[in-house]
Amino acid sequence: MSRKKIVIIGGGAAGFFGAIRAAEKNPNAEVLLLEKNRTVLNKVRISGGGRCNVTHACFDDKKLAKFYPRGGSFLKPLFKVFNPQSTIDWFQQKGVALKIESDGRMFPTTDSSETIALCLENEAIRKGVQVKTSTGVSKIHPKEESGFILDLLDGSSLEAEAVLVTTGGNPNVDGYRWLADLGLNIVSPLPSLFTFNTPEGVFKDLSGVSVPNANVKIAGKKLKQDGPLLVTHWGFSGPAILKLSAWGAKELAEVEYKFSTLINWCGETTENEVREQWISQKKLHPKKVIQSNQLLGVPSRLWKRLCELAEIDEQLRWIDVSNKQLNKLTENLINCNQAVSGKTTFKEEFVTCGGIDLSEIDPNTMESKKIKGLFFAGEVLDIDAVTGGFNFQAAWTTSYIAGSNILL
Repeated sequence: MSRKKIVIIGGGAAGFFGAIRAAEKNPNAEVLLLEKNRTVLNKVRISGGGRCNVTHACFDDKKLAKFYPRGGSFLKPLFKVFNPQSTIDWFQQKGVALKIESDGRMFPTTDSSETIALCLENEAIRKGVQVKTSTGVSKIHPKEESGFILDLLDGSSLEAEAVLVTTGGNPNVDGYRWLADLGLNIVSPLPSLFTFNTPEGVFKDLSGVSVPNANVKIAGKKLKQDGPLLVTHWGFSGPAILKLSAWGAKELAEVEYKFSTLINWCGETTENEVREQWISQKKLHPKKVIQSNQLLGVPSRLWKRLCELAEIDEQLRWIDVSNKQLNKLTENLINCNQAVSGKTTFKEEFVTCGGIDLSEIDPNTMESKKIKGLFFAGEVLDIDAVTGGFNFQAAWTTSYIAGSNILL
């Protein structure tokens, strides 16, 4: 009797993890992983600046789900099956130790993404998974009774009893056409995790300046986030901006990435607290030069620019400053209005929102509700998260569950 065949389409994190789990659960089946590129695990290797942010040290499933602008409620019950602690344990059992950094991100102790990639490749080999590169799938044909025929890009075809699709996100809806042809609903893809471009910005020459905890809002909308903010030569980046871009992915796309952002460089510091600082300085240090003595934890280069914008020159002292100048400085500090026009993808860590509609996926198995034997995992689904290891965690979780249930 011939062995049943499970085909995984896509050789990324979710593909390898799902293939390994499928092989564990189906030791008598043939597990074949297909990757259209010449190399596998490319995103794993470049992620986290080449260190691979494997997961995040958030061990409360409810809190964890809140880091996902799309897919959080879908994932929450899944985390009871496989969560960050499960990820830590899995890699630990394979001889890969992870470490927690101060912001909760987790990396291999080697600080090398190659450690994670090799672990996945070696485990796949150990479990008997066959990996074929330069082998893309152009079309999936469900057979009348059960199973599938897969058309390959080279013109050949192969049969499979079950298929797991882990092809990742795609910036263009055409990239999902081969799945839409199956009658599956595709949520139109949009960029998530991007930085803000300010072509006419007054801070661009301060590239490299960062503040530890800014509060950033989108004018006229309810979108706001806080966290570290980085000034770049094209605009603004850093966790506060990236979180805001993820949560506002759809709304910001609707306005074609042209909007105003309001920055409080001092985090949650209020106008009254700022004005109390001015009163205190005028009273205690009347002869101090304002530009040379920054306050409220603002970096010196940024402080000088904010002063310049308030028409406070290099020699002006606290005793001589006008109320008009202080009002402007206050506004610049806690409600700095900057026009954004355009976006830039965050490094190589391209993330999309959109993909396979989650309402068509059985969360208990990751199987399509429309097509029996067809499973999905990873970024091909309409799931995306903020930075910090959460996107990888969604890949581990969904592919583990898919691999656990395929062919059952």
